[in-house]
Amino acid sequence: MAQSHSFCSLDAPNVKQCWALSFGKVLSHVPGAFLTLHPLFPVSTKSRAKAWAGGRSAEHAPSPRRRRRRRRKRRPPTALFPSLLPCNMRAGSALTLTPLLRRLLLPCRSSYVRTQKQRHPPPPPPFPQLAACRWQSGLMAHYGTEQRGRLHSPDYCLYFKNSKGKYISPFHDIPLCVGSNEVQEIPAKKSRTSGNETIFNMIVEVPRWTNAKMEIATKEPLNPIKQDVKKGKLRYVANIFPHKGCIWNYGAFPQTWEDPSHKDDSTGCCGDNDPIDVCEIGSQVRAIGEVVQVKVLGILGLIDEGETDWKIIAISVDDPESQKIHDIDDVRKFKPGYLEATLDWFRLYKVPDGKPENQFAFDGMFKDKAFALEIVKSTHEYWKALVHKKSDGGAIKCTNLSVGTSPYCCNEEDIQAIVQLAPPLLEESSVSKEAEQWHFLGR
Repeated sequence: MAQSHSFCSLDAPNVKQCWALSFGKVLSHVPGAFLTLHPLFPVSTKSRAKAWAGGRSAEHAPSPRRRRRRRRKRRPPTALFPSLLPCNMRAGSALTLTPLLRRLLLPCRSSYVRTQKQRHPPPPPPFPQLAACRWQSGLMAHYGTEQRGRLHSPDYCLYFKNSKGKYISPFHDIPLCVGSNEVQEIPAKKSRTSGNETIFNMIVEVPRWTNAKMEIATKEPLNPIKQDVKKGKLRYVANIFPHKGCIWNYGAFPQTWEDPSHKDDSTGCCGDNDPIDVCEIGSQVRAIGEVVQVKVLGILGLIDEGETDWKIIAISVDDPESQKIHDIDDVRKFKPGYLEATLDWFRLYKVPDGKPENQFAFDGMFKDKAFALEIVKSTHEYWKALVHKKSDGGAIKCTNLSVGTSPYCCNEEDIQAIVQLAPPLLEESSVSKEAEQWHFLGR
């Protein structure tokens, strides 16, 4: 006879294991089941044979050789409830059930698995939109920056480096699309329901809530980020109540150019001779020179002193709301009032300087994602013509390290010499009082 064992003496780490042991004890006495749980449930050889035979005597039990053959045809012994067994029973222990009991226990196991999934759902995959566009972390390039000169002064420069520590141009060497090392075509439209997204690199020039008018210096070699100077004075973004500085992370797309010799059909004006501007509406405040992966949501057509100045509306792919915001209408839904504030900001931001309000194409209406992608594609084509000397860029510097087909491509020694001409980093100077002034404009 099987020896009597007290369950209180067993070292079961939790209730699930106690239930498993209790259930196994019951199964050892059910006809039609052969249950061996060594060393917790030692059962005599005669009892095992009787249980195997379904109540028959040991003389009618199958021979050991035949029993081994039958065991080979069955599923692995730990196929049922492996997580319920103690750790010392999950490997090397025999838990063999007849097909009848297996059929009875499988629904129980399915119910248990469903319950556990409901109680502890698996975490969502990180950045599904990146996986949807076949972007891999191994393809992501990491960029660094090096400061030169004194911050908040005309000689301040922020140079860029690639993942190998080599100096590069943020205007020409950082690819427009994430994961691309070459100039590539941009899809004109991607379906929202298909989960495909085109991810772009954005270079942050003016972080949210800051005032210093930093921008890519297109007319200097290697195009470092510098503070804009006008009439000998450093430029600052005016604080127009209730807004403090920029109300988004403001920057530009690399490898784009708004051609001043091309008259846009939508606006009737020529380009402003700069990379296309981007307003990143995510919740995180970025840093100057940070390269952020974003997806395009829409576009606003600004007419700035008779020039076309497109403003891309985008959101970073690592933002918590990025997975539910895919087009310009989603911005209105999940960030109500943001687009209206953006329109007012661009209309009034030059008024404190004594200039008139800015005008907009399409009566200030934001265009959708498909239209925005077409504009990005066209500005990318203008940049390719610029960097290959097929368009007249005037004073724009196209010095680069990686565009091998460009006549402006230079070697590392020449680029290193350009950086060495800049003054070393000095202590930070105080911010101008102009950045702290507030303007209240009446309607």
